[in-house]
Parts: sequence; C-alpha cells; structure tokens
Amino acid sequence: MRDSNPIIQQVAQEIEALSKTSPTAAGHSEGTEQNFPPWRSGERKITDAHIDALNEIFALFRINYHNQYYKAYSDTQVLNQIKKLWLESLSQFAPDTILRGARKVIEESEYLPTLNRMIRACQGDPEKFGLIDAHRAYVEACRAPSPKAAYNWSHPAIYHAGCASDWFFLANNSEKIAFPIFERHYLKLCERVMNGEELPAPNIPALPQSTETPLSKEENAKRMEALRKQLEL
Repeated sequence: MRDSNPIIQQVAQEIEALSKTSPTAAGHSEGTEQNFPPWRSGERKITDAHIDALNEIFALFRINYHNQYYKAYSDTQVLNQIKKLWLESLSQFAPDTILRGARKVIEESEYLPTLNRMIRACQGDPEKFGLIDAHRAYVEACRAPSPKAAYNWSHPAIYHAGCASDWFFLANNSEKIAFPIFERHYLKLCERVMNGEELPAPNIPALPQSTETPLSKEENAKRMEALRKQLEL
C-alpha cells in the first residue's frame, strides 16, 4: 500500500534515487559518513534487513529534518556511534516496524526524534488493533478454561502466545517465571498484528474418542524438568 502523505512519497523517491547513485549519504559529510557497517549483537539477532532499515530511517531524517539533522549529527564518528546505539535498541522490532515508526514520527512531528520517541513509535498503539497490554493478556490466558481453543478470546494473539509458551508451562509455574516467557511471545505477535498480519482463529479441537489417563506425579515432574531445560530456566 502506498503512503498517502505526499512528503513521505517524495522522501521515498529521493531515497531510492540516492541508493542508485551513491553508497554514502549525500550532504555536508559526503565522502566521510559511511552507511552503517555490518554489526552484530550477542544479545539480539541483528540482520542485514535491520541494518538496511536503520540506514534508510537516517536517510529519511536527513532529508526531512535537514538543518536539524546536520546540527545534531555534524560529527561523523558520533553519528556512527549513535547508529550503533539505535540499531541495538531497535533490533527488538522487525525491519518493517522500524520503517513504520520512522514514517509515523515524520508525519506527526516537525522535530528530529529521540531514540525514546522512535521506540514508542515502533511500539505503535495496540489498542487500535484490539490488543490489550501484556499482563492483562497473561491473566486472560491463565484464567481461560479448557479447551483453550474454544474460549472467546479478546484477541487471537493471546491464544497463540499461550500456545507458543506451552499451556502446561503457564499452568505449573509462578507468574515470576511464566510471565516473561508469555510476554516475549505475545509482544512479537502484537508486532505482527500491527504490521498488518491477520492471525488465524484458534482451532477448536474435536472431542477425543477415549479419555486419556492423567500423567503420574513422576511423569509430570519429568515433563517440567524437560521444559525448564528447553527454556533455560
């Protein structure tokens, strides 16, 4: 879908033209400012797509906030350090989400954004998509009766986050242990929803032909130990 804002369209066209004519950013420091070099963090997975998105949003900022940009980033070494910081902080989001956040701040503000403002823009407004906050979603997931797929979820993201976290794990661990796992899966699903993905509805399981024998305490303990090892708890 094309951006309706003519400024965004113009900026996108200029960036495309720049990418075809020069590998470096045009402007006061042309020839010295480098596109962000390949870099990886041991804590977060940073892909080439993240690096490309980071370079593109700084190009957007340079074109849209021209004077402010050169005043704030006049030193090339400082700029590259800032890009490293931004890349590490924004790598929690998908590349498309980072670009969406940049377009959002450009449309809404005449001032060059801070990193905090960009993070908030990337997070988006979950309520507009019918999404509740992570803790409320966790409580709903824990309180929902079985079969989970038959429950009337406030949003499918909660159900899928529960599945990804493992219902048995959620039911048999304290909130201190279980919530961070659920939150991680839920926020990733929220990001996908805010990027336009429609999550599938829960599949209601058919009733079993026969009743399964409940696991013994020993078998439950073995399953819990396996889950803990898998999740490195």
